[in-house]
Amino acid sequence: MTTSASKLTGNDTRERILATGEQLILGKGFSALGLSEILSASGVPKGSFYHYFASKEAFGVALIERYFQEYHQHLRTMFDDQHHTPANRLLQYFEFWLSTTRQSQCHKLCLAVKLAAEVSDLSQSMRQALAQGMQTVIDLIAAVLEEAMQQGELAAGQDVQHLATTLYSQWVGASLLTKVYLQTAPLEAAWIQTRQLLQAESGLQATAYKV
Repeated sequence: MTTSASKLTGNDTRERILATGEQLILGKGFSALGLSEILSASGVPKGSFYHYFASKEAFGVALIERYFQEYHQHLRTMFDDQHHTPANRLLQYFEFWLSTTRQSQCHKLCLAVKLAAEVSDLSQSMRQALAQGMQTVIDLIAAVLEEAMQQGELAAGQDVQHLATTLYSQWVGASLLTKVYLQTAPLEAAWIQTRQLLQAESGLQATAYKV
């Protein structure tokens, strides 16, 4: 089966542009990336780009929405796993965050964190897409914290939305510092603090999650 641009369906072409653009942006950023580089790497003509995206900014919004759609689905699958307690599901999520950063040797941030640091002051529409996507992540974390509280893993009466915002903000900030220092120490500190918080409340064994 041919994979030439002329034989791709509309959805295939759009997805190819987005997937190629994401990988390029993870490497060099959004502002420094030109449309010609995206089109050359994806193997589609310039007219195809403007058929799907009115501008580079519109492309950026679509890229963020695509990223969060996949990321939210991954989180829902992880957080709905009833084989683990709610607190353990959260620890697994943050442990995955840390291990993924280690594997990339700190050279690549997740798309959301990378773009948040770069385009929030440059594009209102991209900032809004980031805000909406990140808020959904916080809401999903809050839902697991609520479940943990209902099951007695967290002390009753806590503001789970505030706690979720605090945890996510800590990890986003630590990810940026990790990129600056090119070492995972900031994320490891966030991991220790997160673990201590959840274990203190839930009674989990600290030895279960050594770094």
